[in-house]
Amino acid sequence: MQKNILELKNISYSYHTLQGETPALKNISFDVKEGEFVAIVGPSGCGKSTLLSIIADLIQPESGTIAFNNPDGSLHYPKVGYMLQHDHLFEWRTVYKNVILGLEINHQLTKEKLDYVDQLLIDYDLDRFRNSRPSELSGGMKQRAALIRTLAMGPELLLLDEPFSALDYQTRLMVSADICKLIRKTGKTVILITHDLAEAVSLADRIIVLSKRPATVKETVPIHLTLPDDSPLAARHAPEFQDYFSYLWEVLTDENH
Repeated sequence: MQKNILELKNISYSYHTLQGETPALKNISFDVKEGEFVAIVGPSGCGKSTLLSIIADLIQPESGTIAFNNPDGSLHYPKVGYMLQHDHLFEWRTVYKNVILGLEINHQLTKEKLDYVDQLLIDYDLDRFRNSRPSELSGGMKQRAALIRTLAMGPELLLLDEPFSALDYQTRLMVSADICKLIRKTGKTVILITHDLAEAVSLADRIIVLSKRPATVKETVPIHLTLPDDSPLAARHAPEFQDYFSYLWEVLTDENH
């Protein structure tokens, strides 16, 4: 049985300005199991990215607690990989120099880690572009490079904040399916923020639906699809797919739910 690697209990947070207080999150509670792929959806501006920043320990909640249970049994804050909406690659560095940037900054340019980067470049079909500049890559290739940069640090928990939203629809379909299939092979624990319900259903093991601001958890929906093959693109043709999509849309838009 999978154990919880992350537990949020009654997390609340507000933004404070000279004009007053703006509540963003209210009593958010949920858990994430080791190796699980969880998607979080909710109305625009409801606080999804704020919640991810709290999980990443970038900001502190005003109330509530976060507990971690690492795979090795320790209770320390896990290594977190945070992939943003934009790739933030540096044009003056080659693709290879971009993906090893985190290792370089943290003085971790060991043979083992560099060999791992080399394998990731092969797995994500970027090895032949290792000496290219970011401007020579397509949008999907840039996102692959950004993900390799994140994975190179060996995160135990991977946070994805709408990493495919800047891509056109066709590219987004292909890249999200490709990247997430490769992520699943690593066995990483993943939390994905997305506005795209179809993307959430096709990628996630479980979907957490947030209300409008201040966000609360409206519902948690486990996803069980009958697949012709084990791929996110095939998931969109699963017989249960449309039912999940319709139900999530109903929960998301029903103010009385």
